[in-house]
Amino acid sequence: MYDLIIVGAGPAGIFTALELLRKSSRPHSILLVEKGKPVEKRHCPKDKTGVCVNCKPTCAITTGFSGAGAFSDGKLSLSYQVGGELPDLIGEDFAQALIDYTDKIYLEFGADPHVEGIYQGAEIKDIRKRAIQAGLQLVDCPIRHLGTEKAQQLYLNIQNHLQDAGVEMLFETECENILLEGSVCKGVRLREKTGARDVYGRQVVIATGRRGADWLEKLCAEHHIAHKPGTVDIGVRVECRNEVMETINKVLYEGKLIGYPAPWRNKVRTFCQNPGGFVAQENYDNDLAVVNGHSFKEKKSDNTNLAILVSHNFTEPFNQPIAYAQKVGELTNMLGAGHILVQRYGDILDGKRTWAKELARANVRPTLKDAVAGDITAAMPYRAMVNIIEFIKMVDQVVPGFASPETLLYSPELKFYSNKVKMDTDLETNIAGLHCLGDSSGWTRGLMMASVMGVLMGRKLLEKHDF
Repeated sequence: MYDLIIVGAGPAGIFTALELLRKSSRPHSILLVEKGKPVEKRHCPKDKTGVCVNCKPTCAITTGFSGAGAFSDGKLSLSYQVGGELPDLIGEDFAQALIDYTDKIYLEFGADPHVEGIYQGAEIKDIRKRAIQAGLQLVDCPIRHLGTEKAQQLYLNIQNHLQDAGVEMLFETECENILLEGSVCKGVRLREKTGARDVYGRQVVIATGRRGADWLEKLCAEHHIAHKPGTVDIGVRVECRNEVMETINKVLYEGKLIGYPAPWRNKVRTFCQNPGGFVAQENYDNDLAVVNGHSFKEKKSDNTNLAILVSHNFTEPFNQPIAYAQKVGELTNMLGAGHILVQRYGDILDGKRTWAKELARANVRPTLKDAVAGDITAAMPYRAMVNIIEFIKMVDQVVPGFASPETLLYSPELKFYSNKVKMDTDLETNIAGLHCLGDSSGWTRGLMMASVMGVLMGRKLLEKHDF
């Protein structure tokens, strides 16, 4: 019997344990269960092989201590306006105060004190003016860039701290299910190498991240955990030369733009901009390959990449937004023979596929070397594709050259956080003793807001459950 069982060692789970240890005056028995490996053993073979080898049973980039976000770009968004809908639940001012508090913890464990995106010169006014003229909203958001390689050391420091404080950690261990007695959660069922094992706890926190969103959605359906279909993001990762993005990289580092292009006026946004970064492949369950972007502190490329995501909100009777996005990804993977597809923007407008020989002589060379040149429009839903094309035209008014014929589009870029678990301001679900946090809960998007939700959970355990 544990005081607390945390499933998922991403930011939400980590900071739940951290805050509980920081604020409590007595010791607690805490079990942290993680499907992947400890942070020091998370290594992607692609660094040596040059191609994705589809690691089994889990992808080192998407699973393991610190979660997927820390091993991608490692950015902390320092504004409540970015990172999901948690501020709608707890209030904007409180959310910002928690961000400021959580940021200090990151600094304690070795985050770079330098903050990007706080430039206040005349160039920012010019960018904002052009964004307004293009019908786009420019979101101000300071960024603390951990860097993919630096984040590994920071989270290793946190992992060691938790272990030294007595937190028990089970790695390469999968949670199969939760254990209920009536409408009360009593523990979890784990799948280990030796078989299944039931573990009991006073409180259970599920914080499985985007990788576990599909699993949590099935759990909600099976155990009648109150939830509703939320938003699912489907899009592409765009890559262009640093020269094109030079000004916005300098004054904003990550320019967050939001628009509602004609004719459907769906929300379309930029996300996860990586100046001098690298496009990367991540593998999810059922061999689903999706694209992401990495940004290192020291290692730089000639290109900048960023995501363009189209938000899809479904209504009755449809209630499987994650499955919908997965089908889009599977169809794209089929066309690319299991690899990420890449296509030039000009070829999309011309109605033709892209050929490898065309990429070899272009100004923009793909940083994802094993991406397959092809036709992403053969798999991307019409509505999403039109939204992306029109949004790129709008961004081109802010960043001239963004809509160059040589600009590269990689697919699929999918964000699995569509299942929104219903909860109150104390982070209580309709199942007593069960709490759902982070990106898998549908309330957060990204490292910082997931960490903030963990901090809040740690405090609520102390306030409401006599920890």
